[in-house]
Amino acid sequence: MGKRLLIVESPGKTKKLSQILGSEWIVKASMGHVRELASDGIDSLGFDLEGNSVHCRYVARGDRAKETIQQLQSAVKQVETVVLATDPDREGETIAWHLQQALKLKKAQRVIYTEITPAAVQAAIAQPRMLDQNLVNSGLCRAVLDKLVGFRGSPLLWSLNNGAKSMGRVQSATLHIVCRRERQIQAFVPQDYWSVYVDYEEGYRAYYQGTLNAAEVDEPQHDDAASSSDQQVTESEQVLSEAEANRLVQQAQQHPHRLVKVEGKTTTRKPPAPFTTSTLQQAAGSKLRYSPEHTMQIAQKLYEAGLITYMRTDSVTLSPDFCTAARRWLEAHDPVNVPKKVAQHRSSKNAQEAHEAIRPTDLTRPSVQLKAELSADEFSLYLLIWKRAVASQCQAARLRITRLLTQSGLVFWQARGQVVEFQGYSRYWNNLSTDSELPVLQQGQLLQLQKAAHEQKQTSPPPRYSEPKLVQVMERRGIGRPSTYAPTIQTLKQRQYVDTAQGHLEPTSLGLEVDQFLEHALPDLLEADFTAQMELALDQIAEGKEDWQQYITTWNYDYFIPALERAKKLAVSQAPNSTAALIGKALALSRTQCPQCRKYLAKIPSKKVKKKYFLKCISGCEDVVLFWSDRQKQWEQSRAKTPDGKSTGRPPVTITTLGCPVCPKPLEEYRYEKEGQPKSLLRCSDPNSRNDKQHKEVVYFKTQSGWWSPKYGELP
Repeated sequence: MGKRLLIVESPGKTKKLSQILGSEWIVKASMGHVRELASDGIDSLGFDLEGNSVHCRYVARGDRAKETIQQLQSAVKQVETVVLATDPDREGETIAWHLQQALKLKKAQRVIYTEITPAAVQAAIAQPRMLDQNLVNSGLCRAVLDKLVGFRGSPLLWSLNNGAKSMGRVQSATLHIVCRRERQIQAFVPQDYWSVYVDYEEGYRAYYQGTLNAAEVDEPQHDDAASSSDQQVTESEQVLSEAEANRLVQQAQQHPHRLVKVEGKTTTRKPPAPFTTSTLQQAAGSKLRYSPEHTMQIAQKLYEAGLITYMRTDSVTLSPDFCTAARRWLEAHDPVNVPKKVAQHRSSKNAQEAHEAIRPTDLTRPSVQLKAELSADEFSLYLLIWKRAVASQCQAARLRITRLLTQSGLVFWQARGQVVEFQGYSRYWNNLSTDSELPVLQQGQLLQLQKAAHEQKQTSPPPRYSEPKLVQVMERRGIGRPSTYAPTIQTLKQRQYVDTAQGHLEPTSLGLEVDQFLEHALPDLLEADFTAQMELALDQIAEGKEDWQQYITTWNYDYFIPALERAKKLAVSQAPNSTAALIGKALALSRTQCPQCRKYLAKIPSKKVKKKYFLKCISGCEDVVLFWSDRQKQWEQSRAKTPDGKSTGRPPVTITTLGCPVCPKPLEEYRYEKEGQPKSLLRCSDPNSRNDKQHKEVVYFKTQSGWWSPKYGELP
């Protein structure tokens, strides 16, 4: 005894960590998740939703996980202290919690580090903490939410009999982005246009920029510093007919050309931020042609080898120690690139600032040594990360932008040029367009026309997404989080919803059919904003600002159950392979139930109300009409009115989910004032009960402990 046990996720880390920690430690791997939700109960969910509670049942994640748990249980018996060192994110915190539960650990310690180096690991070991239950709750909520959507939503697709296997909360929203772009491409009608230009004997080409009526000499102004591509002009303003293009060429040939404006200014380009998961996948895709999945597999190996920091992050923060090390490296190797102060990069508002960006753990490792130790793909990705991290700490690049504006008759011609005066960060990360230097000319100078011509072109449809570009869109729209980007795209490919063609994602006919069906059956789940709001709720739970069980149950009862009911009606009414048949058959039902029959109320359009519709029961209940109350933030029955349309003054009531002890109708909360103080009570919602002897004693008053009735006691 006396030894300590460190449990990590990946077996690839154990050797490196054993070397760092020494013989006093036993290092074991959980091989990722050891437990998952069971496949029992209603819809095989493995959990029950009761009131505001979620009761989960967990089982070992397959035979390998059973064996791993047994091995870890044996290891626990051999030590005095168990330290959980799973990955430093919500998923890692959740795995640590499952390990604590499966191994029945009472005094488990939690440590986190973002790089596998002696200094970082020893510092983490010296500062153990308890499990962060808020992070665990967020992880548990995500698992329950995803299984709820997947297991209850996927059977809708099976009715299509087209081979569709599943839908998912993040998966389906991502598929919708790909399919919507495909439909834009299919609907695109190309348009011919002409680019008109002139070549001057002075040695440059200028493009048509408008006429005197459409363009003043000082216009248009362009913000070169803000331009993402430091663009030069490579086309004229679009001319939509060949006749007009010919007319402009004739104008250029008939009139002398005079240089009316010479602009020259110097601008700077800030260094890029270090890599996050998303930007790493994008850069590796564009520069190395790696898929997001391949990028993450390689990054995992580099992390386990202690060469880079943790690769699942949405923060661009760098540790002060690294910034100091980068500055020292630049002072020794590139002193002109040392900035006056440390570069600051702003993370997105939802980034987990406790994490670092992806960076090398040691800038001074010799390239020759690393090239010998790593595979070609590993070395290429490491070099990409190294260059981006160093570039982020450099001086800004300095560019000289020039603009020449020529006039011939009433027509203007423009040329733009760019020269890099100081490379700055671009020595390591070159995202600047190539130099295009214009000749030195004087304003007012006459120019010699060499050639005037036009070129016929055609507008192009929007391009299909590459995998890295889709990751960028997912991140911008808040769909998923760093750990889910690559797996989501891989799932779409495995389900045969998308194919990769010439480096771009193209939805299959199956994917398009699935998306079209879901667009009518469960439209909200496909919208990026809707899914992003769910991700924000998970963030709130991780910060301890929201109860995860209440969020799940409320979301399920208020949105998902009614949405599924509507979707099932659509699925039943739809003939196989005829998704269009369901259009127009869907009832515009709300998520609010009728207080009498408990069926969902219909949305009735109305220009007279602020919300543009009110709710009405269409299942036979008379006079059940609800209007939205901005003050109460809920749907309420309107105040009773006299025949002349005036309000009787009866205050609104709120229908509860609590049952009347005498009849099956729900109780309503009735609000009133007594001695100037607001009061409320519960009574039967059936208006006929007011004259019923049995109902006269169905009155519950609000107390500090809940609702209490003189006849029926406390309301459970």
